[in-house]
Amino acid sequence: MFLLALCGQMALSGTAHAAAAKDSGPVEAVAATVPTAYELSLLYADRTWVWKNGAAYFAQGNRRLEAWTSGQDTASFAAGRWLVTSNGKMCMELAWRSKGYTGKQNRTCYSHRIQGGNIEKRKDPDGEWYSFKRSPEDIADEYRKFEAGNTKGVQFEEARKLVDSKN
Repeated sequence: MFLLALCGQMALSGTAHAAAAKDSGPVEAVAATVPTAYELSLLYADRTWVWKNGAAYFAQGNRRLEAWTSGQDTASFAAGRWLVTSNGKMCMELAWRSKGYTGKQNRTCYSHRIQGGNIEKRKDPDGEWYSFKRSPEDIADEYRKFEAGNTKGVQFEEARKLVDSKN
């Protein structure tokens, strides 16, 4: 009962706030907020980010990260981990390998912000902000490239075996 009353009160206060904003003249730009580490975890954990020629899987419990790419006569894979921070960053620490190339572990981070109920993202340190996940969802959202679960694990193993057999 308490939860129902709280939801009703929040809905009424939101309506009153919207009416007050409407009557007060031009609305000022809404300040961006930063998602919490927990909120970022919900976006990435146990999801596969599908790219044009590859994908990355963000494991839930151990924060393991596996990625692969393939092109004509090429294959590469990476293994490492991912992490989220309290200041809205998701970072991937990966070491890529391919035929004839073994890279060092490299960290790539993305900053996130919430503006007007929408999540925006950019590659650090100075990438351009772009729409990541809108509310309501939009067909052009980058987040639509994320699939629940490890949907490309077989392709990751195939790429790993190709690279390991060539070295």
